[in-house]
Amino acid sequence: MKNLPPETTPFFARDRGWHPPAFTPGYKTSVLRSPQRALISLEGTKSEVTGPVFGHNILGQFDNDLIINYAQPGESAIGQRIMVYGRVLDERGRGVPGALVEFWQANAGGRYRHKKETYLAPLDPNFGGFGRTITDDEGSYFFRTVKPGPYPWPNGVNDWRPAHIHFSVFGHGFAQRLITQMYFEGDPLIWLCPIVKTIPDEEAIKQLIAPLDMNATIPHDLRAYKFDIILRGRRSTLFENRLEGN
Repeated sequence: MKNLPPETTPFFARDRGWHPPAFTPGYKTSVLRSPQRALISLEGTKSEVTGPVFGHNILGQFDNDLIINYAQPGESAIGQRIMVYGRVLDERGRGVPGALVEFWQANAGGRYRHKKETYLAPLDPNFGGFGRTITDDEGSYFFRTVKPGPYPWPNGVNDWRPAHIHFSVFGHGFAQRLITQMYFEGDPLIWLCPIVKTIPDEEAIKQLIAPLDMNATIPHDLRAYKFDIILRGRRSTLFENRLEGN
């Protein structure tokens, strides 16, 4: 995997039928966000296809540890301590090395550290809610964090987002940034969420749900959840931002 040449050809087109439609009135903000005119296909430029390349020199010591990367010395984030791990895979099940994986989330009470956040839950002074890592030679990644809480959002009268973690996967081209969300096994709010309901295929939804992996759990410390991200093919993970590309 180390010696694979960079891609210099156009990216594979994604299967639009696998993704939710852009216009889904049950998800209120999609009404204004959805395209109003026919889409136009544009060829990627050489700079979009061939760069950038990420290396571990861009990472800080605790970038993949949300439990302590924002905390004061000797302190740590409040909440259920967990580890999330998995692999970034291509359509053939091969690991994708050198992909930049970013992740962000609400704290254990369901509140984001953002100036426009309005939820009543308190901020955790020792939790920033953001991290990143780079996949290894086998496409593997992991990070430590606390399990995020659910939160209400002004979509309907009483709509709640299930506990989730946002993922951004950045490949070796500027057009290769893909964004998705990971949910947690056993959360009943998943099947009530208007965003999740925009996905027409139940099997596709299940691919966004990370199972608890007791074999990878660290006793008396961290529960483990496994989340593989598949970039292409029939079992591709659903991504929010692009219906074509990587």
